[in-house]
Amino acid sequence: MFPHKIFHAGSINTEDKDERKEPFSLNIQLILFIYICFLHQQRMKNAGICFLMFLFCFGLFATEEPGSYTISGYVKDAASGEALIGAGIYVKEIRKGTVTNAYGYYALTLQPGTYHLVFSYVGYVSQEKMVVLQHNLTLNIEMATEEKQLQTVVVTSEKADENVVKPEMSIVKMDVKTIKSVPALAGEIDPIKVIQLLPGVQPVSEGSSGFSVRGGAADQNLVLLDEATVYNASHALGFLSVFNNDAIKDIKLYKGDIPVQYGGRLSSLLDVRQKDGNMKHFAANGGLGMITSRLTLEGPLVKDRSSVMAAGRLAYPGLFFPFSPNPVTKKAKLYFYDLNLKGNYILSQKDRLFVSAYAGRDMLAILNVKFGWGNKTFTARWNHLFSDRLFCNTSIIYSDYDYLLSTRQAGFQVELTAGMKDWTLRHDYTFYLNPNNTLSFGFQSIFHTFMPGEFNPGGENNSFAPFKVQTSRALEHALYVGNQQKAGEKLTIEYGVRYSFMQNIGPQRVYLLNAAHEIDRIDTISSHRIYYTHAGWEGFEPRAGFTFLLTSRSSIKGNYMRSRQFVQLASNSVIGFPLDLWVPCSPNIKPQTGDQYAIGFFRNFFDNRVEGSVELYYKSMQNQIDFRDFAQITFNEQIDKEFRTGKAKSYGIELLLRKQSGKLQGWTGYTYSRAKRYFPEINGGKPYSAPYDRPHTLSVVIMYNLTPSFQLSANWIYYTGTAITMPTGKYNYEGQIVGIVSQRNGYRLPDYHRLDLGITWKQKEKPGKKFYQEVILSVYNVYNRKNPWMIDYGPDEKDPSKMKFTQIVIFPRIPSLSWNFRF
Repeated sequence: MFPHKIFHAGSINTEDKDERKEPFSLNIQLILFIYICFLHQQRMKNAGICFLMFLFCFGLFATEEPGSYTISGYVKDAASGEALIGAGIYVKEIRKGTVTNAYGYYALTLQPGTYHLVFSYVGYVSQEKMVVLQHNLTLNIEMATEEKQLQTVVVTSEKADENVVKPEMSIVKMDVKTIKSVPALAGEIDPIKVIQLLPGVQPVSEGSSGFSVRGGAADQNLVLLDEATVYNASHALGFLSVFNNDAIKDIKLYKGDIPVQYGGRLSSLLDVRQKDGNMKHFAANGGLGMITSRLTLEGPLVKDRSSVMAAGRLAYPGLFFPFSPNPVTKKAKLYFYDLNLKGNYILSQKDRLFVSAYAGRDMLAILNVKFGWGNKTFTARWNHLFSDRLFCNTSIIYSDYDYLLSTRQAGFQVELTAGMKDWTLRHDYTFYLNPNNTLSFGFQSIFHTFMPGEFNPGGENNSFAPFKVQTSRALEHALYVGNQQKAGEKLTIEYGVRYSFMQNIGPQRVYLLNAAHEIDRIDTISSHRIYYTHAGWEGFEPRAGFTFLLTSRSSIKGNYMRSRQFVQLASNSVIGFPLDLWVPCSPNIKPQTGDQYAIGFFRNFFDNRVEGSVELYYKSMQNQIDFRDFAQITFNEQIDKEFRTGKAKSYGIELLLRKQSGKLQGWTGYTYSRAKRYFPEINGGKPYSAPYDRPHTLSVVIMYNLTPSFQLSANWIYYTGTAITMPTGKYNYEGQIVGIVSQRNGYRLPDYHRLDLGITWKQKEKPGKKFYQEVILSVYNVYNRKNPWMIDYGPDEKDPSKMKFTQIVIFPRIPSLSWNFRF
């Protein structure tokens, strides 16, 4: 057995690494299996299912095609050493291939022979390598961008038709350069704002970072940053997101067909990955804008072996408050910051360690009230290769979201705090069985801590007593196994299943409700009772999909997905505010479940330069939650009484045309969708529109490279007005004016539309030059459309017997200028 070696771009390890001669240790797998059974020890009927899944995975380790060998390695950026996620590897002779995983790793097991491998990635120059496979080989590839072609690469005429061939549907991957080119609000680049321009994705309100996917609520989206859950992805009350584009390497939105290793949400997965850091040389980039300043530093600790990345962003929109004509706003203060950190180290040819962290916080002060909220995440990941074909990742993850509200006056002060924390353990495997089968299996466990609120009064004139809503805790687990199988040259199928379950743990008081939502009895869960369960808190989540190639340029794809959600956002606002709370399932709140069906036709035109797709979907959801009228949400220990449950469904059609090469790039997307809700105790039992029911959405995004230095960009968006509940009358109750509301979401705001324009000047790149800069001028809402952000209503001052309605507009025409640099 020869030692492994690290090779440069395109190098091949010709030494024999036949892992079939190595003993394979199963100690870790056995420990994990015992751990899962222990967690589920009181449900032995399901332990049998766990055992069968374990045996299935165990049996795969011994499966090997006789006489075959494996080509494996990493695909990276030639300039920085960053791993390229989802790069394509195509074997010409067998007309099959694979893609790199989230860490840039790939593996192909083939019979001995001579093969031509084509490596491709959007925005990079394709490479073709010929290999003579007579033993296991390591083939690491470093790819150059189209702007900087390496002399050693081979530029091929073939371009991977990923949109048609890839066995993925309802998935959109956004290039960081594309995100940077789209005109932005106040000049601040925001990945989520660009995602909201895609078919099937709608902002919950103008300027908000919250989004609805295919008729789902904003809390039905799982948002991950380096695998850590981000529970509130908003800055400045939603006008910007927590994602600093300078620190982001890859961003991918799953509108459906969510990978089997992820769950816990009904609608979508937004998977965001931070940069690993430049392994080649020190680099820096940043910028100054009207409301933000940014700086990112990265470089190697040991060249080609380890690197670190640190990024910071400071926003100061409050600097413009003194110019406001409103005396209250004039004295207000608002700022936020982001800090991103990531490091990685190649321990050996088979082991790599990643550590990443994020911290961000907003602070708002208005009159005598201070309001702060923020996220903190930490992820430690260990990649290990048990063999060239068996890739393993183990992650320990921490997520923390909290907020603070305080007020201070003469002799009186109050402080309110709330939040939630998660600790997560993930253990994931990818097994490259052969060119026709790629298996994924593993498990995750999450320990949730929910802190609904703590009230701390103070001051000489304060007569209130301290109050704390009880903390609740829960364990959420999942086991999964899935396979991607190529069944011939034209058909690829994906199938898998998750088994998820949740447990509440003590100590805790449980308010058990009757059918009238009144307290029937109170049960106390003592600390020595490890957990208690409720029927329906477990179940299987099957996933299946297919891709059938009609021609070399067209295909039909379809998928089915069942998902289960154990935590939900307690909010009666569509927009969502930092004060909103996440609550777990309880004996009174069953987990939400959803089934989604989708089918689509994909066709590329003009030698793959233009991608086209049509997707139809239908989604049915059970155990949906809404609130009774005038619900009390914050600091309510008996919040279960405020919930109402029902069903929901959504359906629609999405059309997309996209061009990603040449001087003219961009996309056009249209969505027709409907989202309805059915709650027996709301709206008189009649169906009503969901707050995110918008029948028509149209977006046009254009980027044109006028010269090598100047780029023009524009986007125009239109969508049907938001469904809202409006007062239709009023009456006097004990001296107070009480509004009479319409049927739930029976009215709509005016239709929304706006145009944004931008122009970018980039300094030309020259040999030997290290410092580059660019200037971006953009205008948000060019024709100054008065799009209402919300409707305010109250008694008419001139005629108190009537109601007065006022449209609140917060985003008029906004020009902005920003300067970016890198070296």
